[in-house]
Amino acid sequence: MTNTLKILRNESLSKYTFTQTGGLADFLAFPKKVDEVQELLEFSEINNLPITVLGNASNLIIKDGGIRGLVIMLTYMNNIDTSDDCIIADAGAAYIDVTIAAQKNGLSGAEFAAGIPGSVGGAIFMNAGAYGGETDQIVDSILVLTPDNKVKKIDHDNLDFGYRHSYVQDNNDIVLQATFKLKHGDKNEIQLKMDYFNSLRASKQPLELPSCGSVFKRPKGYFAGKLIHESGLQGYQSGGAQVSTKHAGFIVNIGNASATDYLNVIHHVQTTVYGKQGVNLETEVRIIGEDK
Repeated sequence: MTNTLKILRNESLSKYTFTQTGGLADFLAFPKKVDEVQELLEFSEINNLPITVLGNASNLIIKDGGIRGLVIMLTYMNNIDTSDDCIIADAGAAYIDVTIAAQKNGLSGAEFAAGIPGSVGGAIFMNAGAYGGETDQIVDSILVLTPDNKVKKIDHDNLDFGYRHSYVQDNNDIVLQATFKLKHGDKNEIQLKMDYFNSLRASKQPLELPSCGSVFKRPKGYFAGKLIHESGLQGYQSGGAQVSTKHAGFIVNIGNASATDYLNVIHHVQTTVYGKQGVNLETEVRIIGEDK
């Protein structure tokens, strides 16, 4: 292993998740370069360790039993460059930082993502979106590391984007970098649009408390938050996890919540909404790890 590669053992993942919950990782590594990710793949193969790759751990619940094997967090791989009408960003870069770089360079198209708290890799993985925009609309290509440790470029048309879905969910490729194709625009107008979206987010979402972001996918013909509100579930609580009283589509940590508390609330919401409204709510949030 290179001297700069940081690997922790039996590390609590609650330090790194937006919910402030999650059990221990057997091994947790923070690579800074592609060749370090490749080293980690070799390390995992030699030691027969399963791999879990994380970004900002924002739209994510890690169970209280933690994650076996090697967890790779890409947040130290966060370089962002600009080339004409493109932004080239490492997978661990914050999506918000991509929008800031775009605005500074007079590039329009990424404004919808101004408040999305995930990483670039997470945004590709989930096809993250908000306010009528989706990652699909601005991605030109990505670089991935394949399970056989080769770097490969994948163009937009082969990424199989869908609602909160991309090609990356269906295989074991690791997103390393993304190129976003934008349009030249007026810096002030771009900033005004970003400010508008961020003010909407702040007025409607419980940003003052830890959460896993939007919990449920939007059911066809409905809004998840409205269904939950109409089912009388706002304020419903299990342990330290609560259906937000500000926005019913969010579950917040109001104090010392566990991942199990979150999962109990999710299950209760799904059961109640189906019973009262006849609508099945699918989770948007990614749930991984083992039960305690």
